This record gives sequence, C-alpha cells and structure tokens, in this order.
Amino acid sequence: MALSPSKINMFSFFKLPAVWWTGVRLRYIDDKKAIVTVKHRWINQNPFKSLFWAVQAMAAELTTGAMVMNQIKESGRNISMLVANNNANFSKKATGRITFTCEDGHLIADAIKRTIDTGEGQTIWMKSVGKNEEGIVVSSFNFEWTIKVKG
Repeated sequence: MALSPSKINMFSFFKLPAVWWTGVRLRYIDDKKAIVTVKHRWINQNPFKSLFWAVQAMAAELTTGAMVMNQIKESGRNISMLVANNNANFSKKATGRITFTCEDGHLIADAIKRTIDTGEGQTIWMKSVGKNEEGIVVSSFNFEWTIKVKG
C-alpha cells in the first residue's frame, strides 16, 4: 500500500516534530511528484519577518524524501536512505503560503532496482522548487539521496 499525505503527516507528528509544529504539510504524492505547503507564521519566521530558511529546507526535503520512502516501501525491500548533500538558492522573500514541488520521482525506481541488483549504494539528485501564492519562485533546493539495500 502506498503512503498517503495523511500517513506522512502523521509520521511527521511523531517522528519529525519540528516539521509538524512549523506547519509543513504534504498535500500530494505519487510515484512522479510530491507537493508540500507551509505558511509563513510567527513560529516559523526569521528576524526579517519571512519564512526561515531551515523551514523551507524541511518542506523541500519532504517533497523528495516522501517519494523515496514511498517507493522503498513499494519495493518490499529493506533499503536505507540518507541525504548526502544538498544546496539551495533563495531568490525572493518567502511570505504567505509557499508550495514546494518535486517532479523527480521518475529517478527513484531505477536507483532502487540498481541497489537491489548490485548490492551497492546508489545516489539520486532531486530538485524541489518553492513558489509563493503568486507563482513566483522563492527558493529551490537540490538533495542528493543515497540508498542502499540493508545487509
């Protein structure tokens, strides 16, 4: 059974409380795309009255990581996952509701197959873009995920 937004959001309540309390929520997920929203509020702002960069990073990472988790679950195998690298670009002050979207889910299945077939770790670079309510890009993040079949 695939993971749903409600299951991932409940997981964040118990296992990732900073994600939950700052208002980061998964809204949509399938094998190709994930969408996460977060609204600028007092609890998640920086001193400049915009969304703190780390909250943006949590939202962006969730778009990529939720799809990796989902496809690992669907594989039925015991596979570890970890972020090895990331980078980000901030292009506009993030206020209001920010929507992060990752459309790189198509990269995951092949990497899972390769790690199962070879037993060697695999890496995947995935991009998540955050836009404000006007559709203007406020930040973009790249995450390098490593996956490997557990012994």
